[in-house]
Amino acid sequence: MQKDTSKIVEELGLCPDFQTFYEENGDYMIRDSLSSLLDRLLAEKGLQKADVIRRSEVSEVYGYQIFSGLRVPERNKLLALAVGMSLRIDEVQQLLKCAGYSQLYVKLPFDSVVLYGLCKGLSVLEINNLLFQYELGTLG
Repeated sequence: MQKDTSKIVEELGLCPDFQTFYEENGDYMIRDSLSSLLDRLLAEKGLQKADVIRRSEVSEVYGYQIFSGLRVPERNKLLALAVGMSLRIDEVQQLLKCAGYSQLYVKLPFDSVVLYGLCKGLSVLEINNLLFQYELGTLG
């Protein structure tokens, strides 16, 4: 069973000590490393790293370094990988949280374009074209 983040924050404020809080809420903490989460998503979706890296438009060496855990990508590169993996929005949000980045927020123009692209199944190139059209930068 999942517990809402706001409920966990409330419990943190009410808890007499951190050890009690941690014992009661440790199961809700993010424990996956970015590379292990990426590997799990690859396996669940039956994807090959080489195909994802190609579709993500990141350099091959850099892509493999991300998957192996040698490099933590910038937020935009991680989003490009997510697009290359055809992840659902909830999976993208999980990936961003795991890497310590802010989740996609529809009220931010850049993020709204990325969310649109994810919803419509657009490629990295198509999303980059939209981002460029609105002068919002690119995924990389």
